[in-house]
Amino acid sequence: MSNHQIIRWLLVCFIGAPGTGKTFTVKLLGEELEKPVFSIDMSMVVSKYIGETEKNLSKVFDMAENKDWILFFDEADALFGKRTNIKDSHDRYANQEVAYLLQRVEDYRGLVILSTNLKSNIDEAFARRFQIMVPFNLPNSEERARLWKGAFSKHSVLEDSLNLDEVAELFELSGGSIVNVVQYYSMMAMSRGNNIILKTDLLAGVEREYAKVGKILKTGFQE
Repeated sequence: MSNHQIIRWLLVCFIGAPGTGKTFTVKLLGEELEKPVFSIDMSMVVSKYIGETEKNLSKVFDMAENKDWILFFDEADALFGKRTNIKDSHDRYANQEVAYLLQRVEDYRGLVILSTNLKSNIDEAFARRFQIMVPFNLPNSEERARLWKGAFSKHSVLEDSLNLDEVAELFELSGGSIVNVVQYYSMMAMSRGNNIILKTDLLAGVEREYAKVGKILKTGFQE
């Protein structure tokens, strides 16, 4: 049996915080299987207007029919959140939207992947429909150290007091957040007209990433 035959009926869920590699993995999977990846931002598909979400989903599946695409629904929490308490008519329609998507997924002859930030965000009845659920965890300190050390350009010069092992130990960041910090301090170095990476720039970049998730930078990292 070929790889193509093995995956044609799979419904997969990728679970992990932003920046842990879910989207990148889908891209690599498409390259490995030699299949186009059609990415759908679920937050852009879901509408507050009754019936519009189903219309948007219908357009996606109609367009993908017989294309042999990998369908990747990003930010699936926008639609598949728990709805144990139906408070109003909109909640009832939201449940119908989930049922409609499940119907279209089951009719689709291809691989469908959905991503979510937390497993607890997915309704249990819907979670049971997944054949595979793949966790994407935040990197540990050793993995973060490798990411930090691999992120610096060979032309970069680190400030003498900047210890990347210490940085990796202190700051719990995803791979995506580390890339964002690298981009930030690189721009700061360019604005000074040099290639020196300052500790203050790195800390400012980390603080920006923490702020995105409501965390406050508290550390014994010496200035």
